[in-house]
Amino acid sequence: MDRVPATVTWGLLAAWVAHDAEELATMATWARAARPRLEKRFPGVPWERLEVSQRHVNVAIGLMGGVMAGASALGARTGGRSATFQAALLGFGAHGVVHLAQAAATRGYTPGVVTAPLVVIPYSVWAWRRLKAAGVPVSGGTAGWAAAAAFPLLVAGIQAVAHAVTTPRRPARPRGGPAGSTTGDPHAGEE
Repeated sequence: MDRVPATVTWGLLAAWVAHDAEELATMATWARAARPRLEKRFPGVPWERLEVSQRHVNVAIGLMGGVMAGASALGARTGGRSATFQAALLGFGAHGVVHLAQAAATRGYTPGVVTAPLVVIPYSVWAWRRLKAAGVPVSGGTAGWAAAAAFPLLVAGIQAVAHAVTTPRRPARPRGGPAGSTTGDPHAGEE
């Protein structure tokens, strides 16, 4: 049995960084610019949910970076045997295919579509081959796919946290009076 090189396990994080750098640079501006075209092409889809601020993108990518760093560390510690690492690897590769499908469906550029065929998919295929060549048992079958199927749920959870963190809060109404009244300093607003 061969040793799994760090380029396989930590390569997941490196490939993710390269891919998400593209998303970080393009997602917020692309979402704003593409929305009118997508609303015409696919009416009825709630495209207003697609628009995200750069702050939201930054937070979501940062959170996912923590997940990918953790999965890579587990992979390195276990020689690629970690089910978490393998699920992240499978989810990451599938994510690359989703990017290609999104670009095809929208008939144009979508954030991440450049690095998906150049980085995500080739790295994922190469990493699986290296794991198998090293004799690492891969979490295939139902258990492996079930773990990878959790990947979209993880992404949705990260997006929900990023939304909660970056959505401006409405100021609380002052206590003791109707909305818009001041109840603190009686001289507030006087010159």
